[in-house]
This record gives sequence, C-alpha cells and structure tokens, in this order.
Amino acid sequence: MAELENPHVMPKAITFLSSLLQRVSESNDSNRRFEPQRISVFHGLTRPTISIQSYLERIFKYANCSPSCYVVAYIYLDRFAQRQPSLPINSFNVHRLIITSVMVAAKFMDDIYYNNAYYAKVGGINTVEMNFLEVDFLFGLSFHLNVTPTTFHTYCCYLQREMLLESPPPINPVIALKSLKLQCCFSEEESATQKQQLTV
Repeated sequence: MAELENPHVMPKAITFLSSLLQRVSESNDSNRRFEPQRISVFHGLTRPTISIQSYLERIFKYANCSPSCYVVAYIYLDRFAQRQPSLPINSFNVHRLIITSVMVAAKFMDDIYYNNAYYAKVGGINTVEMNFLEVDFLFGLSFHLNVTPTTFHTYCCYLQREMLLESPPPINPVIALKSLKLQCCFSEEESATQKQQLTV
C-alpha cells in the first residue's frame, strides 16, 4: 500500500481503521442490552473523551512504529474479537485495545520499539495497567501473533478496497457483536510452508 511507505504522513489506512472501529464500537454499544458482555481489564469506567481517530493520530505521532504495525494491530484486533466473543469492541474498551494491539504489533514487527512505560504515557494510562493489558491481550489471542505474508496481503487488500470506496462497509449487527470482521472473509488456513514470520 503506497500510503504506508511515508512514515511522516498519516496513512489513509489508519484514518479508515479509526472510522471502522468507531462504527463497530457504536454498533456494539447499541446492542449491549441484547447481548451479555463480560467486563475486562480493557473496560474503562467511562467513555474516553478523545475520539478514536485522535487517539490513533496520537499513537502514530509518538509511537514511531512502522506503518505496517497498524495493519498487524488490525489483524490482532480481529483475532481477539473472534476468540473473545463475550468481549465485543465497544466505546468503553476500544482505546485500551488499540494501544495494546499497536504495542504488541510493534514488539513483534519492529527491531526497535519503545517499552511499556512509554506506550502507557502515549495511551494515557499507567505502566502497571499497560502491563496487565498486554498480558490479557496475549492470552486473549492465545499467543497467536504470527502473521503470514498471505494474511497480511489479504488485510491490506481489504483496507485498500474499502478506502477506494471511501466508506466503510455496512455493519452486519450479528457479526459486529462478536467480531471486528465486517462483510469480508479472511482466510487463516495457513499451510506449513506459509508459516514463516512476516518481514516488512
């Protein structure tokens, strides 16, 4: 994706991702009365006043991780949502899920990255909480962090296609309650030859 190549310009993919997460959060907020949702360490007592887009812009400005980390963070969020159906992404947990997924992606993808204390400051939380969030996120993913080139390319193509359409896909309320994935099918049936660490 061309817009991922310039580290100084806010990639359009991140802007689109913020819009997608906003729509998923709002959908799950409105359906909280119909579906039981478990409270986790990712939940805040109140909705953060900072918007999802401004939050992602802040992370992009200060985290200095490679732009591809945001695609991997998106993949992690999708995996987390699928593996933890009782913890749908909503306005009370989306910010903590975002900062955690980006930090984990940076640690997995980049040779040089900031420590948890730094990400805690960027995310507006304390270091102890950041540590708890990381552990819970990793267990929530069952430590499934590897992303094959095929999977990475599939998610990139999806983001690029939807950005060209200039609007996020319509939300399927049933799917949105349980998964971040919307109107698209990402195959993670990876053969043994594909199971190599992604290098970008």
